[in-house]
Amino acid sequence: MWTEMSDLAVIRRLGERLKAVRIRMDMTQEDLARQAGTNSLTVANLEKGKSVTVANLVRIMRALDMLENLEEAFPAPKISPILLKKLQGRQVKRVRKSAREEDSLYG
Repeated sequence: MWTEMSDLAVIRRLGERLKAVRIRMDMTQEDLARQAGTNSLTVANLEKGKSVTVANLVRIMRALDMLENLEEAFPAPKISPILLKKLQGRQVKRVRKSAREEDSLYG
């Protein structure tokens, strides 16, 4: 669905969804702007599908308690088991002191 949409259509859809969340939370645009540390024009522009900065989008999502949704949108890349093994390196299985270290301790 999202991949068939133009960039403008995606921005509009995001704005519509954020507006629906704001209304569900019984917040005015002014309330949201105040909590987000931005102005109501920014909130209105986002809800209308106009471009806003990423910083303002994050502020608004934080004020709407939606930042956790970014984990679904941008999941951490998965590491293959082979690469994970290489990254772990050689695991230490035991620790032994060298003969020289033992001599200095007891000698």
